[in-house]
Amino acid sequence: MADSPLDNMLAQMDRAREYVDIPDNIYERLKSPERTQKVSLPVEHDDGHVEVYDGYRCQFDSSRGPYKGGIRYHPGVSMGEVEALAGWMTWKTALVDLPFGGAKGGIVCEPKELSDREIEQLTRRYTEGIRRMIGPEMDIPAPDINTDARTMAWIMDTYSVYQGYAVPNVVTGKPLEIGGTAGRVEATGRGVTIITEETFQYLDADLDGASIAIQGFGNVGSVAAQLLTERGANVVAVSDVTGGIYDPDGLDIGDVAAHVADGKTFSEYENAKRISNDDLLRLDVNALIPAAIEDVITTEVAEDLRADVVIEAANGPTTFDASSVLVERDIPVVPDILANAGGVIVSYLEWVQNTQQYSWDLQDVNDDLRDRMTMAFDEMVGVYDEKDIPDLRTAAYTIAMERVASAHEYRGLFP
Repeated sequence: MADSPLDNMLAQMDRAREYVDIPDNIYERLKSPERTQKVSLPVEHDDGHVEVYDGYRCQFDSSRGPYKGGIRYHPGVSMGEVEALAGWMTWKTALVDLPFGGAKGGIVCEPKELSDREIEQLTRRYTEGIRRMIGPEMDIPAPDINTDARTMAWIMDTYSVYQGYAVPNVVTGKPLEIGGTAGRVEATGRGVTIITEETFQYLDADLDGASIAIQGFGNVGSVAAQLLTERGANVVAVSDVTGGIYDPDGLDIGDVAAHVADGKTFSEYENAKRISNDDLLRLDVNALIPAAIEDVITTEVAEDLRADVVIEAANGPTTFDASSVLVERDIPVVPDILANAGGVIVSYLEWVQNTQQYSWDLQDVNDDLRDRMTMAFDEMVGVYDEKDIPDLRTAAYTIAMERVASAHEYRGLFP
């Protein structure tokens, strides 16, 4: 039985391999990360005591180009988790046809318990620990859970100090003032919205008036909720770590966003019914969008799930066994490696702008994002329909794995 995110990913690869011809010797290489580094990060706290944190960076595959992947700060970070996430990044960049491989990093910590100064110290120490692994032609980090543009600015600055000159393209997701790109902050949520539109069109359903539940109201979930509301959808439920809020007539997303902007949790929200995160996943809605963390849709949830379609905005929100249940129940799932690829697409556009020392306006960025997302969606459903593959996730994996395997085949094995 598949348990960890890494087990889930490897099991999904095995399932997809039935539909794609990859030589055994290359397939063996696809299953193993190229390198994973653990670093110890001593940080002096504001009260003077020193604590040592663990940090990781996994570089999964570079056959198609430099490694690309976010950095998260979370108590649940582990070596296995970053290896799974780096693998997903490999398939994600291949699926949307970016010239990148996959990587991921993280620090085991609870950011809510740290001051801004302590987080800065931790970030700079981590950057020093992995700086020999990263670089604009080698590995380009980006924000993830509990990291943001300011975090990327600290990483860029630390790396640049060691180089002796400014290196903006060592990270993406930076502030605009130091080489960031318009549209990067909203990119993942915008991509989720684009894929939701494409999915409804593919299923011959109407997004206008459709009921949608979103688990998670961070950067991705909040942007998706606002944009889907603008498209006429009815976002009936959202949640955070304290639980969810629900209104069958549709939430006032502007009011919800203002509540969160005031630093309040949903346990304090008065204008809707409170529900648990578990209840949210089981709501009778047209679309469920898990936009929080891994493994929230378990087999038990999958058996009770009542949404017409699942759009995976988080990385790995559905366990492998739960995916099988949803296939049996004929509930389509648009996989994470496509649905949340908007962030890495616009990160690529930022990296290209930095490399060219030229910037594009927001409309150009958003148009490029839509073109790449819709093209990848069309390729996925094309393979799904043509090869009679049982689910969209497996179709997406066959495309991604074939592209990475082909790169390995052309490059050969050295020595």
